[in-house]
Amino acid sequence: MSTPDAPENELTADEGAPGTAPVTPAGDEKALPADIAELSYEAARDQLVEVVRRLESGQGGLEDSIALWERGEMLARRCQQWLDGARERLEDAVAARREEDGAER
Repeated sequence: MSTPDAPENELTADEGAPGTAPVTPAGDEKALPADIAELSYEAARDQLVEVVRRLESGQGGLEDSIALWERGEMLARRCQQWLDGARERLEDAVAARREEDGAER
């Protein structure tokens, strides 16, 4: 269940196992425009798919294609931020589990 303050499609602690933190995107040294930086993984992915579809159609002019390409690059970076954040969380959970298993022996 999402909380009222949580962006659409974002997992919250209420949805995971008890005591788990929400999946959040990893930081990035390059700032993204606010409209992209606020997107959930699913929203960024869906927009990226649409950008690719439009580029592959070849119907736009050069300027439009360049603008779409640049937006696609930023959307891809946003998706990667989310994936990196999920990977970090998974690695932390695996490390914690190994520590627990080691302490029980």
